[in-house]
Amino acid sequence: MTVQELPGAAAYRPTPPPAWKPITDPAPLLPDPEPYRVLGTDAVADVDPELLLRLHAELVRGRRYNTQATALTKQGRLAVYPSSTGQEACEIAAALVLEERDWLFPSYRDTLAAVARGLDPVEALTLLRGDRHTGYDPREHRIAPLCTPLATQLPHAVGLAHAARLKGDDVVALAMVGDGGTSEGDFHEALNFAAVWKAPVVFLVQNNGFAISVPLAKQTAAPSLAHKAVGYGMPGRLVDGNDAAAVHQVLSEAVARARRGEGPTLVEAVTYRMEAHTNADDATRYRVDSEVEAWRAHDPVQLLERELTGRGLLDDEGIERVREAAERMAAALRDRMNADPALAPMDLFTHVYAEQTSQLREQAVALRAELDAEQDHEHSAEESR
Repeated sequence: MTVQELPGAAAYRPTPPPAWKPITDPAPLLPDPEPYRVLGTDAVADVDPELLLRLHAELVRGRRYNTQATALTKQGRLAVYPSSTGQEACEIAAALVLEERDWLFPSYRDTLAAVARGLDPVEALTLLRGDRHTGYDPREHRIAPLCTPLATQLPHAVGLAHAARLKGDDVVALAMVGDGGTSEGDFHEALNFAAVWKAPVVFLVQNNGFAISVPLAKQTAAPSLAHKAVGYGMPGRLVDGNDAAAVHQVLSEAVARARRGEGPTLVEAVTYRMEAHTNADDATRYRVDSEVEAWRAHDPVQLLERELTGRGLLDDEGIERVREAAERMAAALRDRMNADPALAPMDLFTHVYAEQTSQLREQAVALRAELDAEQDHEHSAEESR
């Protein structure tokens, strides 16, 4: 039986009832057709010169941090390091726009953002060295654990932001994710809940062109990742991810909007991963050198340096001071990472569950027995010498 054959078919109307109508006008939510830029435009005149100088110093420090951490990986001091070289503007801006009371939810490549927020450079690498669980206290620093599973930190950010609002706390959560993470279900679930609840959260997608070896065109047919925001009822912003001033401005506006109770924003920062995915990746198998070189001409450090020197805000002496400070940071990081840490094996069972499971208790007893037996053996060996 068709619809037209049903009783009362004459009264049937194909138009949906009024409740179908969109809750939100989509037009104001749409991102700009081109990534927003500040450097090299008239908009740069409105940026505080002190902010530009601070961004530059942090970018130089971040670049040196990336190269040093990569070297430590090659020397066997780190199991793996996902470099953010080329993406430093996104990392630094994400850290600087937040107030002390706010929370940062990083992904595995966002070590630099955590360090720029004030985390000890060694503690930021502890997880990647395999020494202990997170390497730092998330509550102390208001930085969630560096997240290796893709996009799982996004629903956590929404939950924390929503809970803070319910409690009346003036807190904003900024959640970072790569373009590959937007293909995960957690990404879509987080955006949907955030928009429905008007949670004070900002989503920063660092679109660096590849999800390991998968280019963006093989992940999505959307005009941009920022356009995905419209389907969930939040604004999408598209920004040049190598323009530190632009990223800082767009994120600042999104954080302020969230703090005013106006809900979440999705920001897509168009950037590029200049290094391989990690030390275990051979990037030459899926991209050509000419592509990398083209992006080097749009290097975030050089873009900001040219702006500052061109406006007379920075000279060669100032550049050298910043680089020397970065070298001192790298030397301290190198020295501390080259020292073997004193680890307590029983810490394996700490901070896993609030109340240990029976399996964990059994494993802890077994490990304690092995450690005691090993110690007794060492004592016996020393006495027999």
